[in-house]
Amino acid sequence: MINSKLPTPHLSAAYGEYAKTVLMPGDPLRAKFIAENYLENAIPVNEVRGMLGYTGYYKGTPVSVQGSGMGMPSIGIYSYELYNFHDVENIIRIGSAGALASDLNLGDIVIASGASYDSSYSKIFKLPGTFSPTSSWNLLEKAVSSARDKSVPFKVGNILSTDVFYGESIEEMEKWRDMGILAVEMEAAALYMNAAKSGKNALCLLTISDTIFTGLSTTSEQRQNSFTNMMEIALETAL
Repeated sequence: MINSKLPTPHLSAAYGEYAKTVLMPGDPLRAKFIAENYLENAIPVNEVRGMLGYTGYYKGTPVSVQGSGMGMPSIGIYSYELYNFHDVENIIRIGSAGALASDLNLGDIVIASGASYDSSYSKIFKLPGTFSPTSSWNLLEKAVSSARDKSVPFKVGNILSTDVFYGESIEEMEKWRDMGILAVEMEAAALYMNAAKSGKNALCLLTISDTIFTGLSTTSEQRQNSFTNMMEIALETAL
């Protein structure tokens, strides 16, 4: 474990200020919401570039929450620094996604067992073939158990991590859907790759914020503050 270059360029926290498990929303204001509403004795540990991070306690267990920003390059930076400089063991992404599967509705939970991608992010690992990014079974199993206990609608399966927010055509999304892809987002594949390379654990939990083929969507305020089922499943997974 490397910890000789703290603080890092993107995280001002000292070594030991992050818990072993970090919840990672894309939106730093969602990190603030979780810290203020779910964590006891939460203290700020990062505000570099406005990417807020906090550490506190959930049911007596130390838990951190750290914003990641949008896209694979951004979560790639933050997850790398957490895994490799701060000795974090588990990162649970909690984000929003667009539904591709016809039986997913606004507010449903997707637990990403795998993350297909259209990105070149995997090229940094110089692999002699194609890598399939997957979640960590121990976190996946705990998240499924927590979702069942809460009796909330959820699906487990493959998602798409894309580099493009504007530009993916409906025809392209239909092709991914026809391959069994449940939903589309922009970060999980890079997180899973960094976890694999670091020998650490990762999971992506998503709340459906819009439905690609029907045009239904939530507001930015709803995405920031109301995805509480996902937050609570992630917090229970952190125990």
